[in-house]
Amino acid sequence: MLVLKNVRIVSESEISELQDVVVNAGKYEAVGAGLAVPEGARVVDAAGKLMMPTMFDTHVHFREPGQTHKEDIASGSEAAINGGVTGIVMMPNTNPSIDSAAIVKSLLDKAKEVARINVYTSGCVSKDRAGKELAEIHGMKEAGVLMLTDDGDTVDDPALYKNAMEYATPFGMFFASHCETPSLSGPRAMNEGKKSYELGIEGSPAISEEICMDRDIRLAHAAGAHLHIQHVSSGIGAKTIEFWKGMGARVTAEVCPHHLIFNEEDIGNFDTNFKMNPPLRTAADNEQLLEGLKNGIFDIISTDHAPHTHYEKTSVDFISAPNGITGLETALVSLYHEFVAKGKLDWPLIVNKFSAEPRRLMQLPPVPIKQGGVAEFLLFDEKSTTTYSEEFFKSKSINSPYINQTLNGEIQMVVLGEEILLELGL
Repeated sequence: MLVLKNVRIVSESEISELQDVVVNAGKYEAVGAGLAVPEGARVVDAAGKLMMPTMFDTHVHFREPGQTHKEDIASGSEAAINGGVTGIVMMPNTNPSIDSAAIVKSLLDKAKEVARINVYTSGCVSKDRAGKELAEIHGMKEAGVLMLTDDGDTVDDPALYKNAMEYATPFGMFFASHCETPSLSGPRAMNEGKKSYELGIEGSPAISEEICMDRDIRLAHAAGAHLHIQHVSSGIGAKTIEFWKGMGARVTAEVCPHHLIFNEEDIGNFDTNFKMNPPLRTAADNEQLLEGLKNGIFDIISTDHAPHTHYEKTSVDFISAPNGITGLETALVSLYHEFVAKGKLDWPLIVNKFSAEPRRLMQLPPVPIKQGGVAEFLLFDEKSTTTYSEEFFKSKSINSPYINQTLNGEIQMVVLGEEILLELGL
């Protein structure tokens, strides 16, 4: 039995005054002020620290099968715990691709063996993500897949995509789109604009993303499908989603911390830890994406956690280096450091967008801290700091813009059911 004294509980709507919480047998036995301590219970005096539901990330790359030198389910799930995340959805751009019931079942069985968190997977729209024929959609649904995506690339053939939507929607499945127009994207190295010209790098224009986004939403609207837009990077992209929501389209969308925080100016020294797809856009896009998050254009926050080895990121030139950065371990603290601590966002919005709504997207219940509920929470200390040294990371890869930096805020405890997954400084 665990008793947390003097916590401030964060919900989707508010931050409470000081409360006590009794956790027994993996559930919240009591929540209130001045609670008596049951005999034999362990007591943690949180001294005003924040207690909130754990995060849920619908967009991660665990690289299993096929590229487990970068990440695997075991290391990725430990990285998630390090970032206060207890549920994830894996992307299917693996080798082989996650495009059949057999692969789905093998991965979910593996996750039950090695992961201490809740692991789900998406499945491919097309076989081997090649865009030529439909993947084994019904079989993957029976195996537990809800989200279909060819993430890493777009589904280039609109007829095939519409066919997939019409086929899978009656099963209760939905689609997630990596939006990109291949003929416009170029080498996918960085945003096309003044900075790319200055650095001598062929850029990828935002219209590559925006044109495909509009196309995919139109297809879904015509097919009556639910479409989720992944990793939106531009202000016009946000406006496109806002327009289609107003038109009644069944569209949801995500924004990643790196597209809120960083922009093309951060690539000044060709640091490949700032190379990702879609690329970092402009400071103006940062502001427009942030407004979109606050105004409800974006339904969720996700990380697009994309691990690559140090050698892969540093042994070649900027254009040739792989796209992607890790995000699971830095997302929550960086959102606090960059936005909450500066009064630009509040904690209830973070809990809504990074905990409750991602679970709802996956047709799972949120995990609020209330009597009778299952214990799935983290403790966050706003007065402490986190240093992202190489030793801090649990991921096999450390391709993070925050490497060797110290940020304000620290996750000090993560609990899932009856298990304390993480405990620091308590």
